[in-house]
Amino acid sequence: MSRAPLLLRAYGGLANIAAPLLFRRIRDRLIAHGIQPGRTRERLGHATVARPAGPLVWVHGASVGETLSALPVIAALRDRRDPPTILVTSGTATSAQILTQRLPQGCIHQFAPLDGARALRRFNAHWKPDLLVLMESEIWPQMIATAPCPVVLLNARLSPRALARWRKLGSSASWLLSRLCLITAQTEAVAQGLRDLGVAPDRIRVGGNLKAAAPPLDADPEAFTAIRTLLADRPRWLAASTHTGEEAHVLAAHAALLREHSDLCLILAPRHPDRADRIAAQIAQAGLTLTRRSVGESPTSQVYLADTLGEMGLWYRAAPITFVGGSLSPNGGHNPWEGAALGCALLTGHYLTNAAQDWQALRDADAAITGLTPDTLTAALRDLLADPARARAMGDAARTLTASQTGDVARTVADLLALMPHGTPHAS
Repeated sequence: MSRAPLLLRAYGGLANIAAPLLFRRIRDRLIAHGIQPGRTRERLGHATVARPAGPLVWVHGASVGETLSALPVIAALRDRRDPPTILVTSGTATSAQILTQRLPQGCIHQFAPLDGARALRRFNAHWKPDLLVLMESEIWPQMIATAPCPVVLLNARLSPRALARWRKLGSSASWLLSRLCLITAQTEAVAQGLRDLGVAPDRIRVGGNLKAAAPPLDADPEAFTAIRTLLADRPRWLAASTHTGEEAHVLAAHAALLREHSDLCLILAPRHPDRADRIAAQIAQAGLTLTRRSVGESPTSQVYLADTLGEMGLWYRAAPITFVGGSLSPNGGHNPWEGAALGCALLTGHYLTNAAQDWQALRDADAAITGLTPDTLTAALRDLLADPARARAMGDAARTLTASQTGDVARTVADLLALMPHGTPHAS
């Protein structure tokens, strides 16, 4: 392997120096979000479970969206006659909690090692991965350079702005990307942008959108029946994955809509349920009645606070109209396909750097309304509440478009297996 360009060597030196300081901040944040202190050391490469014998595929994503987009591929790998162990790493407390519920048997979750030499050395020495699969835009220089196995980038998602930043890195970008054995891009535009950066054409192909290929979120049948019965005669809408600052706009819109629909129910499902107490106080200050899922209450109020994890499949099924947050404030937006797969009429704001292409596809299919601001959210909701047929048509279009996004899972799995070494499997 040729020596890394100077810029990447400088990055590595700074990352190694910064790792202990960065870990302290990350540790405190994870503990504040309910993670046991012992598990935080996983970020330094210290494993907290033993490595199973046999082949092991390491799948890494930043947070919930990236890791869940890998589920179709993970499930297909685990469905094989002699499946490899799947080690999934991510960086956030929420992703750890959700993955614990959604990963199939034979999968392990650990927090991702920091992109520092010591953490990666510990991590690789313990886990001995046979293949490293990075998701979307998780291009970490030292993670790639030190991997003891082939490295793949799946579902590559790079905006024009991100590609422009990579172009400025010149030989450093070419050197790093040349370490990737395979890249599957979500779109031809992303694939061409990566070719322009020096990725060999035979190492990149358009592979569809794995997020859209994921199976619909599950919901407990008894819980869904109970919620649907309680809300049967009430119009309702869902505000999903809201962030700090957005709830005020959502509650203001709901208060305005209640003047026209006195029995309207808002299901409010914040991105981070640990903020629920503060949101509950905010709802009370807005003069709205409230019940909470986390304490076993029913949706009999003006606002139902869905302050639990792992039940988004229930809420998307319960609400025909859904606003997806992270988009009225500069958080970059969130994955729309979970709601689209369940036939929701979708709305979102104008901060969509994380999911712009996904939302564009849904908007072009008349399945979503995008670009909303705090000033226009109420009007958009009012129009859909007044025209249920339009909301149903949007939901049907969303479901149809989602079903067409296969993500090319079978070919991707075949490509991954072809890259894995044969012979005696690693053991711990």
